[in-house]
Amino acid sequence: MEYRFLGKSGLKVSALSLGSWVTFGQQIGEETALDCMKAAYDAGVNFFDNAEVYANGQAEIVMGNVIKKVGWKRSDLVISTKLFWGGSGVNDNGLSRKHILEGINASLKRLQMEYVDLVFCHRPDLFTPIEETVWAMNLIIQQGKAFYWGTSEWSAAQIMEAYGVARREHLIPPLMEQPEYNMFHRYRVEVEYAPLYRSIGLGTTIWSPLASGLLTGKYNNGIPEGTRISLPGYEWLRKRFEGEEFKKKIEVVKKLASFSKELGCTLPQMALAWCLQNPQVSTVITGASRPEQVVENMQAIEVAKQLTPDVIDKIEGILGNKPEPERDWR
Repeated sequence: MEYRFLGKSGLKVSALSLGSWVTFGQQIGEETALDCMKAAYDAGVNFFDNAEVYANGQAEIVMGNVIKKVGWKRSDLVISTKLFWGGSGVNDNGLSRKHILEGINASLKRLQMEYVDLVFCHRPDLFTPIEETVWAMNLIIQQGKAFYWGTSEWSAAQIMEAYGVARREHLIPPLMEQPEYNMFHRYRVEVEYAPLYRSIGLGTTIWSPLASGLLTGKYNNGIPEGTRISLPGYEWLRKRFEGEEFKKKIEVVKKLASFSKELGCTLPQMALAWCLQNPQVSTVITGASRPEQVVENMQAIEVAKQLTPDVIDKIEGILGNKPEPERDWR
């Protein structure tokens, strides 16, 4: 396993990590989750990602039970949660001081932990002043309930506003962002955030590196039953798998699959390795419903060594979607 600093901090996270979105408490139970987490841990993974909204809190319960059962040393782990959607109550959502403080307490209770290493603002809150959110996140850290805080799917302007508030008020600024990033979704990580890597040392914990399964090839011949886009509550995701744009992506996926065979690896491994090649990516969050998937995904570390500039150029030729302005981040 390779370990990378999370942004400008001194914290090291495994380049590949394991997330619980969709799977824990929804697609898989505690026993399978244990097998998946153990396979990841045995491969050197130290970062495990979660959120209060995943399976309505059940994902945190499952992860907490697994960690308690296997008895891993807490200091060897980097655990995260994300706050925004906490329930059906009028103040259970958003990034108000009330929800942030109550939300972190509820998450820690479900995880059976005294602290998380990372806490994210899961989405921007258009109804709460960013200054209120920054003060609340600073308080969480001062109370020892988290070590670092960051954002997820915030714009560069919103991140910089939060950073500016923190600096002006002598508070702890956001360190990391959790954006979607994959071969089909690139602009924000490669272009929009580019100034932030240099100016504030932003780290990234990227999600959906396989484009919600599109880059596994399993949708090449239609939508099979039992996939995440067929689950209740994921209708918004299913819309990505419809229409002419989706058909064009399938043709690209088929070409990528053929090229991955030439490299002697699977398409998912190549797609993960492609994400790893971006030096601004601190960690690639993977997902799995079976431990065998974890083992396969972890091999992307070795595949990444094969992605020379010439190989990357061939992949870019297949993708044909490199964001403008072009930046060579290899």
